[in-house]
Amino acid sequence: MYRRSEPLEQGLRLETRYPRRGAGGSLLDLVPAMDEETAPLPQEREMVTRKQSDVAPPVPADQPSRLIVGAYFPQLQRLGSVGIDDVIVWLRDGVMWIALALVLCVAGAFTYAVTATPRYTVYTDLVVDPSNLNVVSDDVFTSNPQRDAQLLEVESKLRILTSRNVLKRVIDELKLTDDTEFVKPSPLASLMALFSSGDSKADKELTALRALSERVEARREERSFVVVLEVWSEEPEKAVTLSGAIVDAFEAELFHSAAESAGRVAQNLNARLDELRRNVTEAEKKVEDFRRENGLLSANGELVSNQLSSELNTQVLDAQQRFIQAETRYKQMSAAIAQGQTASASVFESADMTNLRQQYNALQQQIGSMQLTYGERHPRLAAARSERATLEAGINQEARRIAERAKADFERERSALGALRAKAEDEQSNVFTDNEAQVHLRDLERDARTKAAIYETHLARAQQITERQQIDTTNIRVISRAMPPNSRSWPPRTSILLTGGAALGLAAGVGLALALGLWSYVRGQRPAAG
Repeated sequence: MYRRSEPLEQGLRLETRYPRRGAGGSLLDLVPAMDEETAPLPQEREMVTRKQSDVAPPVPADQPSRLIVGAYFPQLQRLGSVGIDDVIVWLRDGVMWIALALVLCVAGAFTYAVTATPRYTVYTDLVVDPSNLNVVSDDVFTSNPQRDAQLLEVESKLRILTSRNVLKRVIDELKLTDDTEFVKPSPLASLMALFSSGDSKADKELTALRALSERVEARREERSFVVVLEVWSEEPEKAVTLSGAIVDAFEAELFHSAAESAGRVAQNLNARLDELRRNVTEAEKKVEDFRRENGLLSANGELVSNQLSSELNTQVLDAQQRFIQAETRYKQMSAAIAQGQTASASVFESADMTNLRQQYNALQQQIGSMQLTYGERHPRLAAARSERATLEAGINQEARRIAERAKADFERERSALGALRAKAEDEQSNVFTDNEAQVHLRDLERDARTKAAIYETHLARAQQITERQQIDTTNIRVISRAMPPNSRSWPPRTSILLTGGAALGLAAGVGLALALGLWSYVRGQRPAAG
């Protein structure tokens, strides 16, 4: 009950047990702070609690929860007063837990070291040159001299190195689907095969592919074209074999990819060649049909009509010269006959004329000597003069015969000249007509030549690319081949694992001991004094 004579003492007790806190205080501020020496016994706490319940004012709405926390964790407010002595006591009391955690962690580390699957990692260094080998001058693949583009090319090839196509080649080559390291047999495999409708071979390949992809890693060294291939396996020799097989499959995949790309280009060109061949054939057929329709025959790159016209012009000139010569000769003969100079004119030339002239000259000499010897009236002189007259008559007759023959030659040459001129004029008109037709013919020939040139270019390019498919121009060099490792890469050595397990167990044991000691402390259970 409330006593008026004890207001100050009761108030001080309440103030001591429930000190006033600001609005921003925590739940720990509501816990009564007590010293170990002044803490009342449980019986005293119960009596004080009863007295307070008789005289205390009404409890606020959140006060019951504060009282509950203070009842379960009476020492929670004194966490700040925990010292090194308390920690030492907690560690001393938790030695068993520390030893147990240490033993368990060391045993677990030893068990893992004994039972863990070992990994042996090998490394292969390759130089992936983005520029292919310059085997042909006009390759179907162009190289970019810019460094950024070259690095992108190397990164692309780096992705190909670990691609599924490359790994699939390795799986098929080494038959990894039958390797228990990559396809681990399941105890229920035979039973599952009875109820499964899928392809077991495909499942094995997929499993081996996943397992191999986990064992392969590739990276590019900074500021270089060097690629490091990292492969691990449960056996060192198998790791080396896998690394070499991956490199070979990588080179084969690059060659296959380049050959396939070149093959697509060659296939497209060959498909285009059929159409180009038809275009060339049609264009050349048009040229020949036009030649045939217009009679445009050619020889040695020139129309026959032009050649014939040129030859006719030459023949006309020759005939004209012969005509002039025949006309001149005939006129000279006619003039010599008219002037009675047949015996001395050189234009008359024949074997009979030469014989007659020789006889005439000899007889003329005889007549001259007779005139000096016998005189003008001698009978022999008269006979000689009669014979001379006969010879002159023969010479005149021979001259007229030669003149007639020259006239016939003159008439023949004139007729030939006229015929050649008429023929040349007709051929000249044909030349003009052919030249007009040849304008269109040249246009058709240009079209045919252009199409033929395009066809020949595509044909040569298609054949070149087809041959390019058989040439490996990838510039991949292995500068450091994989070597069998001396030790496993995982797990670490047993001594390291035991050391790590001991450190982890010690840390876990200490943490557990401290946690248990702290729990006992906040619950108000003080350890027994040693």
